Amino acid sequence: MNFRSVSRIAINLTRASFQQSVRRTLNTTAVPAAALSPRFVKIVEVGPRDGLQNEKSVIPAETKIEFINRLSDTGLSVVEATSFVSPKWVPQMGDAKKVITGITKKEHVNYPCLTPNIKGLDSAIEAGVKEVAVFLAASDSFSKKNINCTVEESFDRVKPLITKAQENGILLNDMGCYEISLGDTIGVGTPGTFRELINTVSQVVPLKALAVHCHDTYGQALANIHCALEMGVRVVDSSMAGLGGCPYAPGASGNVATEDVVYMLNGMQYETGVDLQKAIETGNWISEQLGKANGSKAARALTLKMAAAKACAPTSKL
Repeated sequence: MNFRSVSRIAINLTRASFQQSVRRTLNTTAVPAAALSPRFVKIVEVGPRDGLQNEKSVIPAETKIEFINRLSDTGLSVVEATSFVSPKWVPQMGDAKKVITGITKKEHVNYPCLTPNIKGLDSAIEAGVKEVAVFLAASDSFSKKNINCTVEESFDRVKPLITKAQENGILLNDMGCYEISLGDTIGVGTPGTFRELINTVSQVVPLKALAVHCHDTYGQALANIHCALEMGVRVVDSSMAGLGGCPYAPGASGNVATEDVVYMLNGMQYETGVDLQKAIETGNWISEQLGKANGSKAARALTLKMAAAKACAPTSKL
């Protein structure tokens, strides 16, 4: 099997005790990320997995496949496709194999999948997945709710998964990933706490190997991303139409919307490779499929602006 030697790890950081867990997890030399322009920001689209997993009604696999294919056409280079997790715990991801094998894979797009345990990794390998993500939390309470074990126990669970991934050519750095995504899953972070977080983590992991994953519960996601960018982070997780939430954090709203991130980055003269118009169309499409309003403020404003412009445009007379 021909696997790309890449994987990423997601660390959920809930408030106070992140420092010890982060240091233990990441006390290694990270695999250098690909050299890119300092004005380029890689967006990791998590809508198909993190965005949809919290939807109460099961979404047809065909809709998920179409969603991913549309995302692939926007210029995104990374689309987190699905999660190989027990359908008992996350019914929405019960069609993981059908989804990942049904999409039209583009050469320039990576399609990582979340694999929380060995069984999930085995299923992902069988389905031909070439990049995986694993999850660790920095607090026992969140870890128990999310993966039913303490932080200490989660390290023991992850080790055999990493060993097997490496045996199959999927590297996880030296505990070890090519990329570490720092997640504020309940959206309580502020630029002040993000600055402290990144300062701490960057002492043991190069900034070029870090990503940020921000939920917008308190309206701080874009501000936190802006802070991370100023500190040198160049990878941002986001979800089309602001889809998502956290089933183990009551009141936590969705991920920061990809359309809002792209709009902000465009205004800051960063490059993303993402076509904002196509992103808005894709966000509107998936929102319509789910029967809800697009959660992106930029998408809603620009959609109304385009509709108004179209209404005012003169019509040609025959």
